[in-house]
Amino acid sequence: MKRFLLVVVLLVVVAALGAGLWVRQRLTTPFAAAAGEQFVEIPQGESTAGIGRRLVEAGVVRDPLTFRLAVRAFARGRSLKAGEYRFEGRLTPAEVIERLARGDVYLIPLTFPEGLTAAEMAVLFAQSGLGSADAFVEAARDPSPITHLDPKADTLEGYLFPDTYSLPRTIAAKALVARMVKRFTTVFDEDLRRKASATGLTVRQVMAIAALVEKETARADERPLVAAVYRNRLRIGMPMQADPTVIYALKRAGRWNGNIRKGDLMFDSPYNTYRYPGLPPGPIASPGRAAIEATISPAKVDYLYFVSRNDGSHAFASTLTEHNRNVQKWQVEYFRQRR
Repeated sequence: MKRFLLVVVLLVVVAALGAGLWVRQRLTTPFAAAAGEQFVEIPQGESTAGIGRRLVEAGVVRDPLTFRLAVRAFARGRSLKAGEYRFEGRLTPAEVIERLARGDVYLIPLTFPEGLTAAEMAVLFAQSGLGSADAFVEAARDPSPITHLDPKADTLEGYLFPDTYSLPRTIAAKALVARMVKRFTTVFDEDLRRKASATGLTVRQVMAIAALVEKETARADERPLVAAVYRNRLRIGMPMQADPTVIYALKRAGRWNGNIRKGDLMFDSPYNTYRYPGLPPGPIASPGRAAIEATISPAKVDYLYFVSRNDGSHAFASTLTEHNRNVQKWQVEYFRQRR
């Protein structure tokens, strides 16, 4: 009898060891049923069994039993996160579970530089493969996400904050636009709004000036100076006469060819600040935080003019006489010497 019990115990031990080795082999062997990348969408609230079925169907995990064993062995009490995951190559169940527990979802980075129009952002959106430019433009035509800050907004031009966004492949243009407006309202926070209000400018006026600052200079040290020029002109009723507004007007009309001609300065558009006094009807591009801050807190100077030095910097002047000298030096003589 003792001998029989010993044999049974040995058989149980051997069976347990065999099962353990089998489980270990299942959990540590890389697997891939198909070559190339596989995308698996895990919906919010999906059950563990449902997640396993999706991974098995995609060929990422061998079978449901292997998945259940891996969850017990490697999840360690952590929940598996929803989202879209990208799998490529042969992966062990442990590697798969670790990604799901960490929430390592697949996202596409999309960068919108400062100073772009909504139409230009739409082109980048389309180039990223996330959707069509028309869908982005259409979404940006709806001003409702920003009317609580700018009741006069008729589109979202200027309020789509320039930044790098990490996006799922399935994001709709409308959802992205909403995220960009939300980012703007986060950056243009209560502190900035309070400071803007103290200047006597509306949010729309701040953004209209900030867009001009963004388009006129990329230099951090010049933004407060350019902002001062436009704030000073606005204060004394002097025309803005900003070239970027002419360009914007021509683009809206489909007439921009890369160069401003003398006749373009009289192009009939409310955005043309050579022809119409005051600020343009709204922002002509999306400025970054630095341009917004410069607009709210411009340099304490009496400059009314500036002209390009052709190296990214500008010469500033307080009087027309001084400005004309700068134009002669940096626009007439500069190019004459290079002929």
